Amino acid sequence: MTDTRFDVLGVGNAIVDVLASVDDAFIEQHGLAKDAMLLIDEERAEALYEAFPPAQEISGGSAANSLAGVASLGVRGAYIGKVADDQLGEVFAHDLRSIGVHYDTKPLKDGPSTARCLIAVPADARRAMNTFLGASTMMDEDDINADLVKSATVTFLEGYLFDRPEAKAAFVRASEIAQAADRRVALTLSDLFCVDRHRDSFRHLVKNHIDVLFANEAEIKALYEVEDFETALAKVRAETRVAAITRSEKGAVIVSGDEEVRVDADPVEHVVDTTGAGDQFAAGFLAGYSRGADLYTCGRLGVIAAAEVISHMGARPLVSLKDLAASKGVSLD
Repeated sequence: MTDTRFDVLGVGNAIVDVLASVDDAFIEQHGLAKDAMLLIDEERAEALYEAFPPAQEISGGSAANSLAGVASLGVRGAYIGKVADDQLGEVFAHDLRSIGVHYDTKPLKDGPSTARCLIAVPADARRAMNTFLGASTMMDEDDINADLVKSATVTFLEGYLFDRPEAKAAFVRASEIAQAADRRVALTLSDLFCVDRHRDSFRHLVKNHIDVLFANEAEIKALYEVEDFETALAKVRAETRVAAITRSEKGAVIVSGDEEVRVDADPVEHVVDTTGAGDQFAAGFLAGYSRGADLYTCGRLGVIAAAEVISHMGARPLVSLKDLAASKGVSLD
């Protein structure tokens, strides 16, 4: 086996997040959908960006946000994702490297500009996400660095990236390289709309290539087209090594073969912005999993990271997750 340089390698849409607090009137005026991620074209993205109130701009994308959490937990992370050769692309790369995540994907020279996600956050914290995928969708098999995949304990795939055949092929290539090197592969379903668009492909991927699956309750039921949560659990435990299902304030359920672990949500005094909750749960879980922690410890790290990120604006932790977890009696050392 190749030497392990990294604990977690993320593969996803390289996106700059633009977050703004808005009122419900703004949501209605611009036809935004709460609790959803909608894909928009460049023209719509520019119009919404102009309409947004003062906003916070952060390099993001689901898997990149997870890698920020991984780094905050003191775990070695790397990332593969496509940006354009433009100012936002440079910002994305510098930002990721500055937090200790290895990133060397070649930027796109000709084509659409760097992706951005416009996130409107109303008072009830039910975010409305509108994403122009731009250059991020132009990733293909050639961008999958085989040596990087072989050198990572877990390769983490982001469901949002699944919209182009070239990206699907890149996922399969990354999975096959990881499996051949006796490494693990994780996937997050990302979003209910994502599941509806790619159900058959996801089902095939989960059954044949995935060791660790992340989903929330609605996504896992949609994946297997069932109404009952326990039925969905039974189906997923038969198809993958580990499934970690988040249930908001109910915490998380983790299944692996005959084993089932339930982890309570970490208390949050005031939920400010749910952006990134699933990303940070995955970060905590994968940090533990890549270091050989038991499933309960993985789940605890996940809920601690998720609770931290929903207590403030933005999809990345504002404090050291490693120190925060240690203060709650959870450590990877």
